[in-house]
Amino acid sequence: MIIVSGIVRLAQPVPADMHADMLAVLTATRTEAGCLTYSYAVDVLEPDLIRIYEEWETREALDAHSNAPHMPAWRQALARVGVAERKLVTIEAGAIAPLS
Repeated sequence: MIIVSGIVRLAQPVPADMHADMLAVLTATRTEAGCLTYSYAVDVLEPDLIRIYEEWETREALDAHSNAPHMPAWRQALARVGVAERKLVTIEAGAIAPLS
């Protein structure tokens, strides 16, 4: 499993009209082959910060996501608002067990 975790900090607080863009990319991505989890969360204390968390079955599935047809519209939405900072990492998960 490949985990993607990180943040995107915008140049301004997330505008209300951007929620439709977020919903579109989230909905489309969750139907992609190999996508296990795909979520964004606007930070309550930092309204310009979007926290990102994804889980993918394979690296190939994640790579295909970058070229998915709905991604250009999401990139345009981010550019429209302005990205001040972007920090994402990938983690190759080995043994996964429930936390008790």
